Amino acid sequence: MNILVLCTGNSARSILLESIFNTHAPDRVRAFSAGSQPAGQVHPQSIRLLKEEGHDVGKARSKSWDEFAESDAPEMDVVITVCGSAASETCPVWPGAPVRAHWGVEDPAAAAEPDWATAFQAAYQTLHRRAKALLDLPIETMEQTELIAHLKRIGTLT
Repeated sequence: MNILVLCTGNSARSILLESIFNTHAPDRVRAFSAGSQPAGQVHPQSIRLLKEEGHDVGKARSKSWDEFAESDAPEMDVVITVCGSAASETCPVWPGAPVRAHWGVEDPAAAAEPDWATAFQAAYQTLHRRAKALLDLPIETMEQTELIAHLKRIGTLT
């Protein structure tokens, strides 16, 4: 299953969730992340936290969602927005018409620098719980309507 995680800047929340999925279920999902207005670099606290949590950050980069609307892009099964502004934006048309879900999380990058560690850890923990909840399900065999219902419910977990 291919999952695209979207956020406006693609420097924090979307990067975190992409890494969580790819670390914890590399044989079940391929996760990607992108932004509508990419920051151009991954937030340094995202990198720091992911390293602390044992994630490989070698391929982490901030990129535009336009990359995933190209004809040669991987076809997505699920698109998850993790910030309010990306959820309300007009997205490109994704090949394959993937299921869409919104898992909003407060932007840890908006915190004052002295509060980054706490804010990023809180975002990471919420996203980790949500990813685990999805991965605990038999997503490979679910009907689309059932998957949509689970994605919506999981998006409310804190």
